Amino acid sequence: MKVITPRAHGYLDFLTVAIFLLAPTLLGLSQLPAMLAYILAVVHLIVTLTSDFPFGAFKLIPFTIHGWIERIVGPSLIALPFIAGFSNEEIARNFYIAIGLVIIVVGFLTDYQGVARDKKIQKE
Repeated sequence: MKVITPRAHGYLDFLTVAIFLLAPTLLGLSQLPAMLAYILAVVHLIVTLTSDFPFGAFKLIPFTIHGWIERIVGPSLIALPFIAGFSNEEIARNFYIAIGLVIIVVGFLTDYQGVARDKKIQKE
């Protein structure tokens, strides 16, 4: 069941950007996990602003592709501490695993076809 609308997903995207920006300070992340969090905040913001959905300013990326990007990002975030060598840092590891799981769940619950349906209805 797809209970998250494109508009609600936009709010969650901006919340995700804020979480990535705040995590290094609030959680005391070390250098590499902190730098990756800042980079991910910028990348997530760019993807959000360039996606074709209610919060997209430039509407370059179809919202369905936005969904596929997140389907890749979620599992990648879970693997990141192990790949980048900071899996021994409990707080950083748990943060990346948790945010990865949240992105996966949000992805499963988001109606990525909602924008296309809305556009089709508007044309009729």
